[in-house]
Amino acid sequence: MPGSLHALSSHLALPREGHLEQVLHTILAYLGKHHNAALVFDPTEWTPTDGDFPKQDWNFSIYGCEGLKEQVLPDDMPKPLGKNMHLRVFVDSDHAGDEVTRHLRTGFIIFPNNAPIYWFSKKQTSCETSTYGSSEFVAMKQACEYVRGFHYKLRMMGIRVDEPAYIYGDNQSVLANSSNPGVTLKKKTLAIAYHFVREGCVRNEWRTAYISTHENADLFTKPLPNGDKRWKFVSKILVWLAPHQYYSS
Repeated sequence: MPGSLHALSSHLALPREGHLEQVLHTILAYLGKHHNAALVFDPTEWTPTDGDFPKQDWNFSIYGCEGLKEQVLPDDMPKPLGKNMHLRVFVDSDHAGDEVTRHLRTGFIIFPNNAPIYWFSKKQTSCETSTYGSSEFVAMKQACEYVRGFHYKLRMMGIRVDEPAYIYGDNQSVLANSSNPGVTLKKKTLAIAYHFVREGCVRNEWRTAYISTHENADLFTKPLPNGDKRWKFVSKILVWLAPHQYYSS
């Protein structure tokens, strides 16, 4: 639903009759049919699969020559307690989803361990092409910006975050160029997103890995029809409660 809500919200200034029909017949109908849905906060610990997120050697890259080191922790952060929290992120972008401006949409969802805590679906401010993964690189940068701020919040609350965030994406070009020390930039317009994501990898703030396009982030960038793919995504975020469970402790 976040993707549908975002698409409709872009017409708030000048809505048309068809937009109201979409709200009444689609979104409100969905809420009425699934009024007993609840978020899943799975407390179990998640650990990355061995080999999915190898740490690269950046010493002989331009970043190593400039002396970039591990991330600097806040001086005033409290002593972390409890077990380490692993952060997973699924990020994606659509392709020319806005039929008027052809701006693309960024979508990502963040899981501390196995609990979905934050999701984002918003149109990109610039019109990017699909060449070299331009739109996907912008989406990756936006997700990494939030991860950096979320890491800070967790640490200032005394939560142990000793490992990088593990970011999944479905664009192999972006993933290779964000985590491979030997790759050089070929498109100047991507310079800021390119270096921001790579410097985070150098500092071990996050690592990236490939995941099939049939995974979570598609739910926030594309209107998915009812079917196995949609319910596979939704079942990872929502559960449906029986009436007697509404007020149970």
